Parts: sequence; C-alpha cells; structure tokens
Amino acid sequence: MSAAVHAYLRATAEPGARRAGPFLIRFDEHDDAPPFNYAVPDDGLSPTADEVAALVAAFRERSRVPRLEYVPQISPGVEAALLAAGFVAEGRYPLLVCPPDSVVDAPVSSRMEVRLVSDDAALWEVARVMNEAFGAPEASEHDVARLRRVLDGGGLVAAAVLEGETDGEAVGGEVVAGKVVGGGQLGRPHEGVAEVAGIAVLPPYRRRGIAGAVTALLTREAAGAGVGVPFLTPGDDAAARVYARVGYQRAGEVLHISLP
Repeated sequence: MSAAVHAYLRATAEPGARRAGPFLIRFDEHDDAPPFNYAVPDDGLSPTADEVAALVAAFRERSRVPRLEYVPQISPGVEAALLAAGFVAEGRYPLLVCPPDSVVDAPVSSRMEVRLVSDDAALWEVARVMNEAFGAPEASEHDVARLRRVLDGGGLVAAAVLEGETDGEAVGGEVVAGKVVGGGQLGRPHEGVAEVAGIAVLPPYRRRGIAGAVTALLTREAAGAGVGVPFLTPGDDAAARVYARVGYQRAGEVLHISLP
C-alpha cells in the first residue's frame, strides 16, 4: 500500500515536473505556496550530499522553499541525508485508506446537500471555500484551473451547499440558501490510487459533519472514477477522527520536510 501511494505522489507531480538527480520535483509556476511545490524521491534512495545540494539549488532557482512530500518507509535513507543538510520535518502525517465499498455514511442536515460539481461557477465557489478555510489568498482563475485539471484528469470535486437557512436563521444576517460552505477533491487517479484532499469547511459551519460528508461522498464515488484505493493524510488528530468515522484506517505514514 505504501509503495502504491509513493508511486501516486510521483505520478501526480507530472507532467511538467523537473528532475534533480534521483528526485522528481513538482513546481507550480503560478503559486509559490509550499503545498504546490515539492519533491518526491526515487524508491529505495540514499542520496549523497551532492544530490541533496542539487535538489536545493533547483528550488532556489525558482525562489521556492526546498521541500519534500513522500512515504519514508519506501525511501528510508532519504531523511538522514536531508537532516544532515539542515532540513526540518514539517510533520509526519498518518496515511489513511478506505476502499470505496467500506465507506460509512456521514449524514448532515436536511438543509445541506453534498454533491459532485463540475461547472465553472461551482468550481469558483469550491476554490473560494478552500482558500478561505486554509488561510490562502482570495481564489483566482489559477485556483479554478487547478480544479479543472483534476476533473480533466479523471478526478472529482465535491461541494457542500446550503439548501436553506441553517437552524431557521441566516448566518451573519445574510441569506445563505445556495451558499457553498464546504468542498474537497479526489485527485487524478493513477493505477487505481488517488488522494482525497482539500477537505475544507468555512469556519461558521464547522462541527456539523460537513467534512465527513464530503469525504464520504468522494470516497464512495471513487470507484466510478476507477479508484480502488482512496487515501488521505490528515493534518491533525481532530481531522483524523473525522476520517476514521467514515471508514478510514491507518496504512503508513507520509513525511513533509523542508529547508527553512
């Protein structure tokens, strides 16, 4: 399982990725945010100091933070070489998986609909929610184009939409019917594997089961996209508990590590 996920991370860095020796680097020419710029090492790699230096130089040339996202069990010799070069672990995140036929339903309020979306207007709203939820700048055409590429590659995008005012009251004094308050995506599949990512809910609507419902929908519909192994990497224990409730179980670990 870990090897399949590691292969997926490398595959989704392409096309347009750059090689720096035994590392494959994904650069986003429009966005310097760390999650969109990272390297994945070859399997079984134990890099030399010169190979790590070349990796760092490739990031510096593009004014990006040198960083990696990978499954350490598949390349166990990489971390020591990175630490020796001054890299610092950002986080070790549990690798969770859930076959589509094992997903547990996560009901939400009857006033909420969680559905797959593909039209540009909905993609704009999902991008807006994701950026606001994760503290990123206001959504742009580039963010929408990124979601469109997910769809074009065979992935999925989901939105949580309010069908009426929550609990009989408008939130913040505004009419909220039709408002997109949550979203997420299933990445471009690779050999039956894909990542459930970007699960986002606007702050006023959290703790209502929306994140679980979005995750459950994307996981269930993954089978129709040819995905038998949906996986995700929760950023904290609270998120992990949400995903566990819809059927996700630990299968390994993913390391994010960067050079300050």
